Amino acid sequence: MSLTREKVLDAALRLVGENGLGGLSMRKLAAELGVEAMSLYNHVAGKQDLLDGVAARVFEQVALPDPGLPWDERLRALGLNAFETLNRHPAVVRALTAEQANPLSEGAVRLMDAIVGALLDAGLDEDHAARAYRSLIGMVFGAVLVGAGGLAAERAEPVMEWFRRTVTPRQHPSLHRVMPAMAAIDCVQDFTYQLDLLINGLR
Repeated sequence: MSLTREKVLDAALRLVGENGLGGLSMRKLAAELGVEAMSLYNHVAGKQDLLDGVAARVFEQVALPDPGLPWDERLRALGLNAFETLNRHPAVVRALTAEQANPLSEGAVRLMDAIVGALLDAGLDEDHAARAYRSLIGMVFGAVLVGAGGLAAERAEPVMEWFRRTVTPRQHPSLHRVMPAMAAIDCVQDFTYQLDLLINGLR
């Protein structure tokens, strides 16, 4: 097989998806590709470059909307597309939030530029556009990590059961009133609601 950087990164992304970041090494990646480990260094400089490249491949998969659309339609599409794509790769999001990887590629920069462009077209100045960009990316990362919470260890008592026993109308009237709605809402599926709140605030 003729190796390319893209083939190496895509294989690494598969390994991360199957085994997490701990399951990625140059030796395991070489075995996955059926080559000697040293041959990988013709395409990646080392483990850090590999992690950065994997993150970039995920960012590059995010579909960009028509630049001719109104800013709010573009921003909504970008947010939803980013969430849908990153949600397929929670291990990569963990690496991004821990600053173990950065999406360093032209393709990844195109996504960032599209988001910032929509925010500037909304009338924000440079400082507020930068803050809003970080807010949107933080929302996406947070929603993905909450959704991946099912990987946590089993608890003796479900968290919601503890809240039902502890939260009383006398001591916690506001929370007690809203508790049934909280129990009924899926945090991950509610990403669209969070995104719309952000866009309406920007309007």
